Amino acid sequence: MVSFFHYVGGLHIIDPLNSLNENGGLIISEDGKIEAIGKKVNSNNLPTREKPIDLKGKYIFPGLVDMRVFVGEPGYEYKENFRTLSNAALSGGVTSVVTMPNTDPIIDNVSIVDFLKRRGRDKSKINIFPCASLTKNTDGTNMTEFGLLAKKGIIAFTDGLKTIQNTRLMSRIMNSAKDLGCLIMQHAEDYDLAKNGMINSGIIATKLGLSSIPDIAERIIIERDLTLLEKTKCRYHISQLSAGKSVDIIKERKQNVKFTCGVSINNLSLNENDIGDFRTFLKLSPPLRREEDREALVQGLKDKTIDVIVSDHKPEDEESKRLTFAQATTGAAGIETMLPLALELFHNNSIKLEKLISLMTTNPAKILGINKGNLDIGNEADLCILDINKPWVVKQSELKSKSKNTPIENRKLQGKVLKTFIKGEIAYERN
Repeated sequence: MVSFFHYVGGLHIIDPLNSLNENGGLIISEDGKIEAIGKKVNSNNLPTREKPIDLKGKYIFPGLVDMRVFVGEPGYEYKENFRTLSNAALSGGVTSVVTMPNTDPIIDNVSIVDFLKRRGRDKSKINIFPCASLTKNTDGTNMTEFGLLAKKGIIAFTDGLKTIQNTRLMSRIMNSAKDLGCLIMQHAEDYDLAKNGMINSGIIATKLGLSSIPDIAERIIIERDLTLLEKTKCRYHISQLSAGKSVDIIKERKQNVKFTCGVSINNLSLNENDIGDFRTFLKLSPPLRREEDREALVQGLKDKTIDVIVSDHKPEDEESKRLTFAQATTGAAGIETMLPLALELFHNNSIKLEKLISLMTTNPAKILGINKGNLDIGNEADLCILDINKPWVVKQSELKSKSKNTPIENRKLQGKVLKTFIKGEIAYERN
């Protein structure tokens, strides 16, 4: 039985779905659901059965929904498993994740989905929503059985790290997705233009002597897919944007066709200059680009061109990262630091707080079609409480993720999660 909790004394509530931005309290019912919330809930009208907890001056958000998370299970448990992913997510205020299918075996048939859901349920506390691959073995050749997989509870389809390069196949995929109502998520990168590339094309690449990935590799896929979308009109989402010119295209095309897009917290908080002298922990896909591109992405969030922020959490063991830049694997651990990094945009007055939180709660939940990322009365109490002004320094050794490949070691941040609740129970509490 879940204990009763009540938060009083100026707790600041942010719930974008219900336009809540006010001081008040929260009551969690015996079955772990939200019973009452808002400014009318205070110590003066607290039922006698309640146990008050004073969190004056702290903030409460809906549990974050992260749409792009890589987990090593099955096949790469040495990088991350469901238990360590759960611990990392909760420490960052994330209560729901969409996991990518790039495991071993690839998530491309119903038997693997059953296994994955059981493991996720048994070993983690958070809500796990697995993606299945668009194509068998993510090889970009043969479509998976969308209908069968959707019946097993798959809410989205993507090849994760890979892009559907064949235009005819992409057209077929979109038509099938339209017929079945499935969500398609695409990693936008032209293979031929990006082949063997490591960082953004430009002065930094020339200086370091590294092969590069031009931003046109992203734009070509975006333009192609959106042109196909004009005819098929399926549920379509671009996983991550990285370039300012991509934002321009998205803004223009949204006037004529319905789709959504996201951006990684890495591309919002870092640029190519941070790579320095071959910092392999900053080798990412898509790559970090110019400061002008980063600023354009922030503006895209402000004017609603970009719909969601994702962590792009991709844990890699140190042996895969502490290599030459050419040999190092792409990816960074980021699920624990997504929220405090995003809060930098609030603290520096770039984006209003309610808008910022909607990009990690309400918006992704709406795109996915799940009842998460809100504080509706009667819903499960998945939420996080944080000290929004708490200063702290990112230390690799203190991260909960099994892999410690953070790109922001020693970075000073402002905002720390104090408690995270799943179904009304405290699943994480800062020591």
